[in-house]
Parts: sequence; structure tokens; C-alpha cells
Amino acid sequence: MIDKILIVDDEEDILLALKTFYAQHNVEVIACNNGKDCIKKIEQGYTGIVLIDIMMPKMDGWDTIREIVNRDLIDQVNIKIITGKGTQDHSKIAELASYVQDYIGKPFNEDTLLAIIQ
Repeated sequence: MIDKILIVDDEEDILLALKTFYAQHNVEVIACNNGKDCIKKIEQGYTGIVLIDIMMPKMDGWDTIREIVNRDLIDQVNIKIITGKGTQDHSKIAELASYVQDYIGKPFNEDTLLAIIQ
């Protein structure tokens, strides 16, 4: 089981819920509410799982993933997409598919959240 996770979501209630859930499982949550902060954390040495929301203002999840790849930081992280969209955006996921480990829809359930860290 991992001991830390980077979560990128612009919805404060989602971040709070995930922090609370993972704290109960002794997992440190590093939270960012935008893509630029996510990239900074990775540049500062974060390695591991990144849960990243797709629909965010200014720099969406796809742009963030693309920037992680462009900055050659992709080897440091395992990206898992979290989204409230009901379906996958196949045109974008096709371009970045090899960099995305999983595509997880909201709302989450406890089993899904546990599977992410195991």
C-alpha cells in the first residue's frame, strides 16, 4: 500500500473528502486545486500516484498531463484520471492514453478509492 498520493481537483469538497478518507488509511494527501501547482509538486520531487480531475478552469487535466509529459516528468508519476464526466473523451485519451493508468468516474466508492492505493 502506498503512503502518499497527489490529488488535483478544483472542488474543495472533493479534496476534503479524499483527504479524510485516505487519512483513515494512513495515506498522506498532497492536495492541489490546479494543474500548475501539480506540476510544481512533481518538479519539487513528488513521485507516485497522481489523481487528476479533467474539468478544471484555466489548465484542465488534459493540459496538465500534456505538460507533465512535455517537461519529461512522466516517469516520476502514475496518472489516474478522476472526472465527473459520464464518458471518456476518446479523442483526448487516445493522444495521452499511454500516460494514463486509469479513468475513474465520480462519485467514487470506497472500494475504488482503496484499489487506487493498493
